[in-house]
Amino acid sequence: MGDDDNLTALKAQSRAACLRARDGAGERARAAAATRLYARLHGLRGRTIAAYLPIGSEASPLGTMRVLAKDNCICMPIVTAKGAPLRFREWWPGCPLEKGSFGVMVPVEGGWRVPDVLIVPMVGFDDAGGRLGYGGGFYDRTLAGLRQASVIGLALEAQRLDRVPRGKHDMELPLIVTEAGVFGAATRV
Repeated sequence: MGDDDNLTALKAQSRAACLRARDGAGERARAAAATRLYARLHGLRGRTIAAYLPIGSEASPLGTMRVLAKDNCICMPIVTAKGAPLRFREWWPGCPLEKGSFGVMVPVEGGWRVPDVLIVPMVGFDDAGGRLGYGGGFYDRTLAGLRQASVIGLALEAQRLDRVPRGKHDMELPLIVTEAGVFGAATRV
């Protein structure tokens, strides 16, 4: 088995463990993570903020986005092609949605936007800003092209790993918000 195969296997094992742990996290942890996200972002005005419509047991940014939609443009990611970065379409509370790629709900109306703030989902994370995603590389490609954007991961403590297995294209997140605090590359002294 080569190094790439070992990394792929290690990521798959880590994903499975993190998904089981995330599935087992309680509502109190989810509410606390959402509250901490809101506390971090509540002062934003006039920004274009990309979030995500949660799937499965992902921590949800939706309550925060509903409030921020009053003073900001909110958008959601859309997979347009395999191997391409994500694109972002406007979202507002109650906007029409349809099932998109990977079974994720996406807005069907509204303009395309380039976010200056991104709220990023994840399967796992570590204190240094390592992010373990679902394996498609969509967020890594997207973040590589949006270097000026502020990026915040949203997760639950149950998803924390000692160290996320990383490849050369895996992007580090500057901030990760959980119910227990804020972590990531930008918090290192």
